[in-house]
Amino acid sequence: MSKKMEKLFIVKIGGNVLDNEQALKSFLNDFAFIKENKILVHGGGKIATKIGEQLGIKSNYVNGRRITDEATKDLVTMVYGGLVNKQLVAKLQSLGCNALGLTGADGNAIRATKRSVNEIDYGFVGDIAPNHVNLSLIQSLLDQNVSLVFAPLTHSGGNVLNTNADTIASVLATALCKYYDVRLLFCFEKNGVLADINNENSAIQRINKETYNELLANGSLADGILPKLENAFAAINEGVKEVLIGHANDLIKNTTDHTIGTLITK
Repeated sequence: MSKKMEKLFIVKIGGNVLDNEQALKSFLNDFAFIKENKILVHGGGKIATKIGEQLGIKSNYVNGRRITDEATKDLVTMVYGGLVNKQLVAKLQSLGCNALGLTGADGNAIRATKRSVNEIDYGFVGDIAPNHVNLSLIQSLLDQNVSLVFAPLTHSGGNVLNTNADTIASVLATALCKYYDVRLLFCFEKNGVLADINNENSAIQRINKETYNELLANGSLADGILPKLENAFAAINEGVKEVLIGHANDLIKNTTDHTIGTLITK
């Protein structure tokens, strides 16, 4: 049955909010307040790095991306799928939000393929196609008013795979937009896509493909925002109507028609 008229908010929360107790408390209050269908996708990289150091597991990065060797795979499975995910679920339950924590392996929710080795071997890292999302499982849970909380983990061939949380949010939005009116929200500690990285009040209100190409051409985008924009346009190109990049504090406002931050459309 088509659920085109039903709203679905897919919210990705950034690490700087997860690491700040007060910011996280405020954000989860707002997320619990949303009455429509909702999915939360979280990361947890800094927490994994900190616990890895305590366990003697060194974090290695290439081009800002974590190399997931065998020991690191165990670490992120434990931290993302266990500690961070279950703490978020427990906090949401205390706020009256019936949340269920999932990795991609649970209920075969999100299958992936292990990233092939080219110049760099990223190890146990997963790449996902939209048709690898278990739509019937997710829809049946949403139908029961369950709010889903996804850890950034997928699976393939008996292995758990470390997978970028922004990508998981984008792929979920792409897979579900045929059945729901989806708005994908990337929430972090900035007010949106900034025209001037040094000016917090310079958030660009709207970006479409044309303005995005102009911003790329004149080099005005900060490196850190580029992966979010790439994931945003990947979702837009596959049928998601709206993607919002904005401050975690503005979550409630950004579920309305009067958004703050950067709204990305076709």
